[in-house]
Amino acid sequence: MNTTTNLLKKMNLGKTAAIALSVLAISCNSSGKKDQEGTENDSIPAAEETTAPTTAKAKVFDINAYPVSEKALGAFPYFNLPEGYYNYNKNKPVDYDRAYFWVGDHFEKPEGKIFYDYVRAKEGKSYSDLELSKNIEQIITEAGGVKITESKVPQDSVSNIPENNGLKYKDGYGFIGQMPTVTYLIRRTDRNIWIQHTPTDDGSSIGWMILETKPFKVTASLIKAEAMKQELDKTGHIALYVNFDTDKATIKADSKPAIDEIKKLLNSDPKLRIRIEGHTDNSGAAAHNLKLSEERAKSVKDALVAGGVNGTRLESKGMGQTVPLADNGTEDGKAKNRRVEIVKL
Repeated sequence: MNTTTNLLKKMNLGKTAAIALSVLAISCNSSGKKDQEGTENDSIPAAEETTAPTTAKAKVFDINAYPVSEKALGAFPYFNLPEGYYNYNKNKPVDYDRAYFWVGDHFEKPEGKIFYDYVRAKEGKSYSDLELSKNIEQIITEAGGVKITESKVPQDSVSNIPENNGLKYKDGYGFIGQMPTVTYLIRRTDRNIWIQHTPTDDGSSIGWMILETKPFKVTASLIKAEAMKQELDKTGHIALYVNFDTDKATIKADSKPAIDEIKKLLNSDPKLRIRIEGHTDNSGAAAHNLKLSEERAKSVKDALVAGGVNGTRLESKGMGQTVPLADNGTEDGKAKNRRVEIVKL
């Protein structure tokens, strides 16, 4: 039995070898024929041997790796558009906010002064993405800027831009996630300047934004429990400015003193019952703002309960953008409208 098996194996190996030799011979003859004729080899180059690409280690963004520029700059937003182009909406700069700048694998989230707009060609001028991009790159490079990336933002990363922020700065973000985004950085000794532009979906404009970083300056002052009581006795309500994480209901640590003062107010008058109302400005969708204001009002209520206040003395309600205190047409007005109100019940 073993002898028969070994014989069959040898026969099969012999057949395989013979077939391989025949194929090799045919291939050599065919190749020789083509070389003699010449025309086939000239018109169709032989396919090159390929190897599996090696995965390069992703470059981690490090802002300190970029050079510091000391070149002179004018006034914010620093750059004039090339001849024949203009900022379509003429948006006023925002004194302080956060924007999302793509750096190739994630968004950096600098905070500071923001300029944003659509860029279009003037009447009689033909629009060119290439012309506009080359001009922008030239002036930024001359100012000591460095291109960080020119790439398309993945859709799952685009969703990291909060809805309110995306709507507010839609002019600046362009068709982000669908068209390539170009990001530049100018490092200075005292600040960083971020520039980003992305074509829009109309084929005749780009969205661009410029952010100059600066530290947050606290302009609000703490209202003490005694002053809260006086205002509630006089008018029945008082506006407070509690800071939350951007587009979230998480109370920032710097607002803990304000929560403590509300708690002192309630502890000083055991019969006092209040409603906590959340208010927003008109940036973004009204439905989103209503939901956000409800969540923020509840966060304040929950913080008071966690601090020992009986929950039966508290109500919370979201008002969204329906009851502005000031004009939403200015950044100062919007800041006043983003508030929490305490209403005496």
